[in-house]
This record gives sequence, C-alpha cells and structure tokens, in this order.
Amino acid sequence: MAESAFQTQYRQEMIATFEVGVSLAYQSTTHEAVVSGNTATFLVAGSGGATAVTRGVNGQIPGRPNDLTQVSCTLAEWHDLPQITGFNICASQGNIRTLMQRTTMEVINRKLDDLIITELNTATNNVNSTGEAASIDMIAHAKTILGTNKVPFDQQITSLITPAFEAYLEQIPEYASADYVNLRALDGNNGNEFANSMKARNWMGVNWIVHPELPGVGTASEKCFMYHKSAIGCAMDTEGMKCPVGYEEEQDYSWSRCTAYTGSKLLQNSGVVVMTHDGSGYAAV
Repeated sequence: MAESAFQTQYRQEMIATFEVGVSLAYQSTTHEAVVSGNTATFLVAGSGGATAVTRGVNGQIPGRPNDLTQVSCTLAEWHDLPQITGFNICASQGNIRTLMQRTTMEVINRKLDDLIITELNTATNNVNSTGEAASIDMIAHAKTILGTNKVPFDQQITSLITPAFEAYLEQIPEYASADYVNLRALDGNNGNEFANSMKARNWMGVNWIVHPELPGVGTASEKCFMYHKSAIGCAMDTEGMKCPVGYEEEQDYSWSRCTAYTGSKLLQNSGVVVMTHDGSGYAAV
C-alpha cells in the first residue's frame, strides 16, 4: 500500500516564451506613404546640391528645377494563423485563446522588423570590412560618414545594435554613466519623444536600440546599422490590417489570424552606415 498520493499542481497563468513581441525598428523609419494598389510611393526631394547664383549678363536670375525622386515600395501580404481544436483547448494548461491572439500579433511585428532590417542590410556605406569590437572610434567613424553625406543630427538618427555591441559600449564610461547620457532609457518624459517611444538610450546624438535579431547576431560578423529616419521607409496599409478571431463549429476548432500588407524600402543609401561587429566574444560557450 502506497504511503502517499502526490498531486501535480499546474500553474494556470502562462509564462511567455522568450521572443521579440514588438516592432523595435518601425518608429525609426519614415512610414508616411501614398499607397496605390500594392505599391507605396515615397517622394525624396531636395535641391540636388544646387548652389546660389548671381544674375546673368542679361539681368535675369537663372532658374533651376528641384531634384525629385519617387521611390516605390511593393507591399506584400503577410499572415499568421494559429489554430487549435476544442478538445486541446479543454485539455490544455492556461488560456490558450488569449495566447493565440497575443502571439499572432507578435509574429507580424517580427516580420515588420525583418523587412526593415533586410533593406538596411542593402546599404553600401561600410565602416569596416571585417568584424571588430565596438568602440568610440567605430561610432565616430560611422557618424563622420553620415556627416560627410550631409545627414543632419536632429534626434532622428538611430543605431540598431546587437546585445554584444551594447556589452562593449557599457564598458565605455561615456556611454554607461549618467554624467554623459542626457536622455536615459525609460526615464520618463525627458523631452525626446522619439527616444522615449522607442525605449532607446540617447547618446552622442544617436538613439541606441538593442535588437537581438540583426544579421549574424552572436558571430564575428554581426551587422549593426546607424541611419537617419529619412533614409528608410516602411509602408503599411493600416486600414487593411486585420486581427480577427473565430470558431469553426463544424470541425470544432478556434483560430486567430493577423494579416498585414506591408513592405520596406531603402530611400537614401547615403543616410545608412553599416558597422560590422565582432560579437563572438560574448557568445554562449
């Protein structure tokens, strides 16, 4: 005869899996666009580098056209559709319907960032050709490239970096100390709405965002990016975004679907700098 009859206790509240659930990069892009069919058109406009002129010998001021470039971004449909039978909902631990609704939005958010990062990775302004550890010199080099390309430092510069890149930055007193960082992450309304909304740390005129899904993360060739908001566009048909839920009675299963029509496009190559980082020193062993 057994001396005990232990009961297994199951926690009904779910514990979220470690994964990115929000778009970290979307707000750092230009996302106003004219959508026509499956195409979003961005207008990149300027003087074309014109210089001031004097009157001509005929007494008239020479006229000139502005430089107008239309950049098109093709939208594609992206979906996520988790399904589960009524029996599995009944037999499962936790609120599975809520889990379905939450994760389907997270999947679309990750796709949004994936599209943006893919376009950033097509830029051709490189700080280096092989991976090296993050340093003030690397950052200064990237900022110099942007400055040489006439990119303004107007609180619209973002740097997407890997966790390893930040690990090196945190060993730099000028980055880690509040004496040097005027706008700190999650520190209330400190006047920089862009940094606050992105939950970014603002340092050296750049909004720093740690993203764990950049190309090559955890390797000796991590790709990190410093760019201006006007250099990368992200188009989304917000009216066409759908997140319905439902129940199919005949087959007895519940479903939750998230659908978005979106795309991303590099608008100005001159406004993006690629930093190849060696993050292998902080990879798991």
